[in-house]
Formats: sequence, structure tokens, C-alpha cells
Amino acid sequence: MTASDNRQACDLQGPEGRLEAVLEKGDGTPTFCAIICHPHPLFGGTMGNKVVTTLSRTCREAGGAVLRFNFRGVGKSQGAYSDGLGETEDLLAAEAWLSHAWPGLPLWLAGFSFGSFVAARGARILADNGRPAQHLFLVAPPVHHYDFTSIDTTGCPVTVVQSEDDEVVPAEQVFRWVEQTPLAPDLIRVPDAGHFFHGRLLPLADVARSRLPGAL
Repeated sequence: MTASDNRQACDLQGPEGRLEAVLEKGDGTPTFCAIICHPHPLFGGTMGNKVVTTLSRTCREAGGAVLRFNFRGVGKSQGAYSDGLGETEDLLAAEAWLSHAWPGLPLWLAGFSFGSFVAARGARILADNGRPAQHLFLVAPPVHHYDFTSIDTTGCPVTVVQSEDDEVVPAEQVFRWVEQTPLAPDLIRVPDAGHFFHGRLLPLADVARSRLPGAL
């Protein structure tokens, strides 16, 4: 394990072997844990994505211990792409590692694009197992491509952040899903922003900060 500027590169044990990860935390004792899930592995998505690192930095600066990791088959993580199903198992392994390191702390769970589907599935399973997250934060959820309708409970409040000019995820389909899902998310619409929030990462960080444990 190596450390630099409050970041630690570490290897976790996942269902398919090694999971490459980065843990970030401040100098004090963490007040909450967070996990950020990255976008689609087959289209260049990694834990180094700018939306992911922006959310990670926001959590760290707010006093959290935040973990981001590469899904199976990405970077140095072992295994192969599994359409969100195996990636959910990766997420659960990461959550088990983080909760073992800091037991009893509230969990803030987030995902961007494909990662939001994984995060939502993971939140459902954690709730079913009696270990719900405190908040689920979904950025640009690809409801047009993945079965978000099968996720009808998460055991925690949900925030959805959707750019109005998203060129990858049809914004109107996200808005319609938000109106219909029993998750009853709080919808934040971001104008003048594309899928990757170029030039709009600071407003995204502000929304995330207002949803963190302690800010609620």
C-alpha cells in the first residue's frame, strides 16, 4: 500500500480476484464512509473518471473515508465485464472491506452512469441484508439501457442528478423514471451540461456536498 496526499492505493479481494482501489480520507477520524462507482467499463470508464474523482474529493473534504475502485476487468482488477451483475458483487465486496475498516459509520453510496445502476442494485441488496446505505446518489442513471424498474426499494433517500443536455443518457427518460419509480428520488436538473459535466463539476460537487451525512 502506498500513500500520497491523503490517498492510498490498495488491492481488495473481490469475487473474481484482485480489485484495484484508491482510498481517500482526511487527517482526522472519518465521520462516514463513501463508495463511488465508475461509468461503463467497455467505453473507457474507470475510477479515474472526473465525475468519480470529483465526488471522491468532495467526500474526503467533508470528513469521509471514501473508496473508489475499478470494476472487474478494468485496469488491474481481475475478471471480465458482467453487465452490471458481477460488478454489483464487486461493489458488495468493497462495502464489506470498508465497513470492516470503519464499522458502524453511515454509508454514502454513489454512482455515475453505468455505475449508478451498480450502486442502485447494491443499495437494494444492502437494504435487504439489513445494512442500508444512508443515502444513494445517482448521476446520469442510464434508465434507457438497464432495468432500473426492478429496483423498487433502497432503504434510504435517493438523489438523482441529471444534466439537461446529456448526449448519452436521454434526459427525458430519466425525468419520466423519476416520476414513476417508488424510490421517489429528489431530482436535480443541471442546465447547460453534457453527460460528463464538463465545466459543471463544481455545481455537481455542491449538490453532492448537501446530501452527505452530517449535511442532511
